[in-house]
Amino acid sequence: MDKSMIANMESNPEADQRMAIMIDQLQIRDSLRMYNNLVERCFHDCVDTFKHKSLQKQEETCVRRCAEKFLKHSMRVGMRFAELNQGAATQD
Repeated sequence: MDKSMIANMESNPEADQRMAIMIDQLQIRDSLRMYNNLVERCFHDCVDTFKHKSLQKQEETCVRRCAEKFLKHSMRVGMRFAELNQGAATQD
């Protein structure tokens, strides 16, 4: 983008609002994608049978551990990405 386009965006509140809406939508989409991946992976790894209406104790424990690991991993990746992004910004 050239500098005049950036200046126009900075002085345009409508563009700021549209950008904020777009960012919100992307964050919601990414959150849903992460949740769906979590459910799919943990269900596939932990649920062995459909003999009972509810999860068995070992299945429930497995799902809890799987979800915790998945979320910890996602947070660590996000933190690492932020560190790398911050390092790249300071180099410019």
